Amino acid sequence: MRAPLESVWKNTGVMIIDGSMSTALEQLGCDLNDSLWTAKALAECPELIRQVHTDYFRAGADCGITCSYQATVPGLTARGYSAEEAEHLITRSAQLLLEAREAWWTAEGKGEGRLWPLCLGSVGPYGAYLADGSEYRGNYGVSPEVLRSFHKRRMELLWEAGVDLLLIETQPSLTEALVEADIAEELGADYWISFSCRDGRHINEGDLIRDCAAALAKGHPHLKMIGVNCVPPQFVEQLIGEIKAGCGLPVAVYPNSGEEYDPATKTWHGSRDGVTFGDYARRWIRAGASAVGGCCRTVDSHIREAARAREITGKIRVPRG
Repeated sequence: MRAPLESVWKNTGVMIIDGSMSTALEQLGCDLNDSLWTAKALAECPELIRQVHTDYFRAGADCGITCSYQATVPGLTARGYSAEEAEHLITRSAQLLLEAREAWWTAEGKGEGRLWPLCLGSVGPYGAYLADGSEYRGNYGVSPEVLRSFHKRRMELLWEAGVDLLLIETQPSLTEALVEADIAEELGADYWISFSCRDGRHINEGDLIRDCAAALAKGHPHLKMIGVNCVPPQFVEQLIGEIKAGCGLPVAVYPNSGEEYDPATKTWHGSRDGVTFGDYARRWIRAGASAVGGCCRTVDSHIREAARAREITGKIRVPRG
């Protein structure tokens, strides 16, 4: 039986999202300098993916995100996998998270009075498949029909594998987000949509995020949350306000560490602004975020900071045995 989103964030005050899969895997020794990025680990080191999920639950995450952001049938078959093998790896991403949740809950979570965490099926944008940084630009130059064909099978596989929600994330384009929303509605799948943004008001393709929120809030009954991810943390507080101005749905935020990504070298550079992740998390919670976590370059220590920020602001979970 799937766990509804409302059962978690209403009982926590603020739901804590997990952190980066890529940075955590690299810290465990994975070489991800590859067009498949984290999807490479599904075939080569699945046990490390399970470990990353467990570490985030231990750090205080109330939900985990599958390692399927860059796992697509076209991307995997382009690297020599058969269509059947590609589908198996996408399904495996959900199985690993479900297994990690069950093992952690049985060994630790239930006894600590933690809530049963959500499993979120990551649906990355078409730009992630291109592996050239297009998720930070959009404007792919392809039709909605191409986008629908690209996304549909992965979304079906994740939902059939038993995830609680589909997480349509790092979206630079309203057009693409609407295509994916339509697929989720057809599946009868609950989902949330998270945009990548160029500043405190605009998604990366240029639309105002408040307009995107308003457009999605109409006619999409299975849409449970709207948010932003993999954006610089200094933009997040303003983006929360912009989303709230566009719709009444809960807002989720999980930015990167503040560094900048170089798609040519697939590396991150630049210093952070000196504000701790926990300090930022407190600001976002006070600004009205219903879910807070981290994206690229964040690890379990950042998620502990976010969980602590929830306690400090008084938005603390209600323990349930």
